[in-house]
Amino acid sequence: MSGDMEVEETYRAFSEFGCQEQMWDWEGKDADPNVVRKLLVAYPDFFKKHRIGDDVFLTIRVANPTVEKAEQKALIEALTSIPRSYDVASNFYSGEGMPPVFEVILPMTTSAAELSRVSSLYETLIAHDAGVGVFDTISAADWVGEFKPKHVDVIPLLENFESILGADRIVSEYVNARKPAHVRVFLARSDPALNYGMIPAVLLVKIALARLNKLSESTGTMIHPIVGVGSLPFRGNLTPINLQNFLQEYAGVRTVTIQSALKYDFEPEGTKKLIETLNHRLTSSQPQQLSKAQLASLESIARKLTISYQSRVEKLANLINAISDFVPRRRERKLHIGLFGYSREIGSVRLPRAINFTAALYSIGIPPEILGLSTLPSLTDEEYETLNQIYPHWKNDLEHAANYVCWTNFSLLTDDPEVISSVTRPFHLRTVVTEILSDIQELENLTSIKVGPRTLSQRKHQNITNNTLIAFAEESSRADVTRYIVESGRLRFSLG
Repeated sequence: MSGDMEVEETYRAFSEFGCQEQMWDWEGKDADPNVVRKLLVAYPDFFKKHRIGDDVFLTIRVANPTVEKAEQKALIEALTSIPRSYDVASNFYSGEGMPPVFEVILPMTTSAAELSRVSSLYETLIAHDAGVGVFDTISAADWVGEFKPKHVDVIPLLENFESILGADRIVSEYVNARKPAHVRVFLARSDPALNYGMIPAVLLVKIALARLNKLSESTGTMIHPIVGVGSLPFRGNLTPINLQNFLQEYAGVRTVTIQSALKYDFEPEGTKKLIETLNHRLTSSQPQQLSKAQLASLESIARKLTISYQSRVEKLANLINAISDFVPRRRERKLHIGLFGYSREIGSVRLPRAINFTAALYSIGIPPEILGLSTLPSLTDEEYETLNQIYPHWKNDLEHAANYVCWTNFSLLTDDPEVISSVTRPFHLRTVVTEILSDIQELENLTSIKVGPRTLSQRKHQNITNNTLIAFAEESSRADVTRYIVESGRLRFSLG
């Protein structure tokens, strides 16, 4: 999907699906800085009735210079587009009003200082330039106009284990430094799942929501959490069928992301009803109140499961990267290696983005939700009770994923001479396949979940994932791998 297509997608998100906000992504992309002008020119009737910045909202995700060294100055480029958008909107709406863009999202935030740097950079380098003289006696403001808005709000996007655990500390320090009336906090859900596993990712979000709520009560600062989710359980399980469970699990969240699968793979009417329900219900839900003992138990569970999950992923990494090369790209993106590549705990392992990572594993019948579950029996009675109490639908999420396990592929990887020769041996999979089978066995022993396909659609999915592995194993058939990946994605209503 090109930049102009994403402009159209933004309009459709507002006009057809009823979304209230669109994230305009500069992270890892050549984003169009003229999105506001293009929206107003292409769809003037809609945006005269639905004012950008008042009725519908556009929020920029910028590059983080601390992490993305090759794209450091993309932050300045993104921030510079904000006053330009203000001028375009001011002319279109014939006067001043709310700026069309007044918030930016800072990915991979790890400290309050990073947030303050973005605010200060905008105020001193961009908005402050209006009073600067240019050559003779004329000021920049007299020559090119005032630079508005004078400041932007910064939304921290917290993505790694310690940052999400310490969400309240980061926000508290930012509140003390900047004194905002309110703060929006973006809690990642997909990248933490990629890095730590599904259950740890859910538990981290729940810990952060509880601590942020307590911080809001103690400081009087309104805190509005955002959670970034997808439609498969690994990435959040936001679907029309699972909506009620989702609302229970993520109570206290005020904004959720509607990603591509819901827009393009599910029936439009079901997605519209889902969004309508979210718009109504998210405004009033309250987060779970967690005791110190519960918080400690949740963190302990997350750390235990992370160790076994990362062990599996490290051994699967080469295969995941190889399969992900066949996953079709929906959007134009630059190279993005993700947090896993920076992790010191697991060396130099690098992985694709969460969508391609999830798609690669589902496409060969190894849903990532099941990885590392053999650690579950090591939980104490108190931890297991807390898990059931605080994450009541964890078994439902795992059961959904377990239906997409392809038993035939495990047999091929362990017993078929050709597959062993072309896949198992060169990708060093023998040990990890045995470990994953142990994960599956422990899941079945501990729960009433029966792993494997149950419906005809799931059986078709198993057949296609079997074809995917065979095509990948046969050098001459690899051109078919992408076709099979797309076919299996359609059956589960999501590529990754």
